[in-house]
Amino acid sequence: MNDLEVRQLRYFVAVAEELHFGRAAERLGMAQPPLSRTIRDLERQLGVTLFERTTRQVKLTGAGEVLLRDARTALEAVSAAAHRARHAGSVSPRLRIALKADIDGGLLPQILDAYSADRAVLPPELVLGGIGAQPQALRDGLADVALVLRPVDERGLDSEPLLTEPVLVAMAATDPLAARTQLCLADLAGRSLLDGAPADEGPSAPSSPGEAAPASNLSEIFSLVETGSIVFFTPTSVARRNPRPGVAFRPVSDVPDCTLAVAWPEDAHSPAVAAFVRAAVAVAHDARAETAARHTRGSGSGISRHHRTGQRSG
Repeated sequence: MNDLEVRQLRYFVAVAEELHFGRAAERLGMAQPPLSRTIRDLERQLGVTLFERTTRQVKLTGAGEVLLRDARTALEAVSAAAHRARHAGSVSPRLRIALKADIDGGLLPQILDAYSADRAVLPPELVLGGIGAQPQALRDGLADVALVLRPVDERGLDSEPLLTEPVLVAMAATDPLAARTQLCLADLAGRSLLDGAPADEGPSAPSSPGEAAPASNLSEIFSLVETGSIVFFTPTSVARRNPRPGVAFRPVSDVPDCTLAVAWPEDAHSPAVAAFVRAAVAVAHDARAETAARHTRGSGSGISRHHRTGQRSG
């Protein structure tokens, strides 16, 4: 059997995801007949049937489902190899740090300061993206290291936890629930999240890369919250850094805490990546120790004090 070609895998994945040869051909920018021929040739080459075709539908066979999983991984690896090679060969390589703006536990400035003191550093470059997009940026070779909120898809990645914090729900200050200091998910019945999911089912999974969203940044999201259009689950650190008079942040007893982690490709051998990970872990350790000391002194009630007094600043 001859080796598979990247082109064959790309064509196969398009058909497998669309389950329609016409739509797949349009997505690939080609005519349908050569696409159909390529898939038939691929099936003959492998000696298996990848699709069940009828006049009404196209379905993956068991062999097709296996190939789809592995083909996606192979295409990701090829794309990532190209991106990493270009980056490594650039005149001035940088350490590309993927994150969602404000989703850093308030630690990023200190991490960058600690990182810059290491002799192994490359100049840092922030790669901003939506919530949940960072692991894929690492797998695609578009970033070298990332700050992520667990749980995430950590396939092909290594990671270290940095800090864990409660998740709050942001709602309009005029919402009757804002008068309460403690909520549970059942209290949020009838309210919706940014993606339209019922709020009482808890935080939604991150949107897929490229998926349309009604708001793309925290300012827009909190503007929707202020109008009462949606509620929004957010880490405590984000609430603390984004006080708005029209938004109330409240704890939800049955929503698990979230964990900020630093992640990187499991096969990474970059001294700069290692330096960033060391800096992130050290800064997070110091931040946890400082928080514990404040609590011990009885002066670190932080955002909980705002909940008890009914202030809206988060």
